[in-house]
Amino acid sequence: MEKIALVTGATSGIGKATAKKLVENGYSVIITGRRWNLLAEYEKELNKLGKVIAISFDVSNQEQVELAFKRLPDEWKNIELLVNNAGLAAGLSPIQSGDLEDWETMIDTNVKGLLYVSREVIKIMTNIGYGHIVNIGSIAGKEVYPNGNIYCASKHAVDAITKAMRIDLLQNNIKVTSINPGMDETEFSLDRFKGNKETAKKVYEGLDPLKAEDIAEIILFAVTRPAHVNLNDIIVMPTAQASGVIVNRKK
Repeated sequence: MEKIALVTGATSGIGKATAKKLVENGYSVIITGRRWNLLAEYEKELNKLGKVIAISFDVSNQEQVELAFKRLPDEWKNIELLVNNAGLAAGLSPIQSGDLEDWETMIDTNVKGLLYVSREVIKIMTNIGYGHIVNIGSIAGKEVYPNGNIYCASKHAVDAITKAMRIDLLQNNIKVTSINPGMDETEFSLDRFKGNKETAKKVYEGLDPLKAEDIAEIILFAVTRPAHVNLNDIIVMPTAQASGVIVNRKK
């Protein structure tokens, strides 16, 4: 039986690595993202490995999300796996000098965007009688670190929403898993520092951070457990990291 997965934020980082890992392991994958040029290129690449379709929309735009699902071809509609990966951090300022636009971007993408996509997929999963939702959280959803304020708040919201999903969807045979990475070297810091490569690179100096492929492997493991097994909450960090702010950097 065909297994259909949808991965948000699939043009880079964890989403990109996860889409490839799922295709390699027999899933038919819907990849989504805002950057159509990158999405179209990746669709061509992945179609050499398996069955893939690309759909471009902004998760933070409710109308775009709803329209994308309405236009989804019938043969792609029975989505049984959702990986809510799309998310970002914008800025790293103390709350008293935070940028309002950054705040809104993080809340709109990390919280409302996850909800908009989940709402559409849950309708499908409820109809087919089963499913699995994987929400990509963060160590920032487990603790608050200096200048992380609104980003941490948004990821704490994801943590709470994930727990609520697990409770509310229990009777619908829908598994819900939260995966919470620590320091992972993707476009995350580049986004946070508005494209400043030098500043972004310094975040990972002196340590071996997680890679997108590490998280993709964990996602695959979580979604391939037996039907009676669910991994509720996974925290994963590089060996050199003990908490959000305690890191062992090589001199």
